[in-house]
Amino acid sequence: MPKSPQSHLDPRQPLVVDTTKLPRQPGATRALNRVVPAPADLGLELISVPEGSDLELDLSMTSVSEGVYINGTVRGSLKGECGRCLNEIDNSFVVSLAEMYAYEDSTTEETTDEDEVGRMQGDLIDLEPAVRDAVVLTLPTTPLCRPDCPGLCPECGVHFDDLPADHGHEEVDSRWAALRNLSAESPGAASPHQKQDSKE
Repeated sequence: MPKSPQSHLDPRQPLVVDTTKLPRQPGATRALNRVVPAPADLGLELISVPEGSDLELDLSMTSVSEGVYINGTVRGSLKGECGRCLNEIDNSFVVSLAEMYAYEDSTTEETTDEDEVGRMQGDLIDLEPAVRDAVVLTLPTTPLCRPDCPGLCPECGVHFDDLPADHGHEEVDSRWAALRNLSAESPGAASPHQKQDSKE
């Protein structure tokens, strides 16, 4: 089956790595430490890495017989809203990254799928897919501002932290709603019969 063509990598892109200075001798290692702007849409609906914020890459590149192995950590900031109370979340994260990238025309490239092993274009490696997977897979689908966040009152929408311990709402059967409205009328209001009696 023919391989799908890859888009040409631009070495000027922040998450594209040039391995030219890494000897292709198994065991050769070089550090990869840089701060890059976060790409767009790095996260989930309720929490994500702000686009353009700093991503700190603390990685090492190691030559192996069939390609380059990259591992280390990625650090950054997170912003979002609590899935229970909608309060703002402002946090940081550290994720591990470990990815193998096969040389072009290597046996590994020929015998594996792209979702199993990454691909190199000449001496270039695109780290964005690996960084994106590492970050997104660690994010909660329902982020919380704190583990014991009580959320909002479903009746009035006020945060339970701002309500008294005995807070509650009276549930009135709709069949009795008319009687409740009658009882809410002012007790000093005279009925039509009372007004007629007063004239006599």
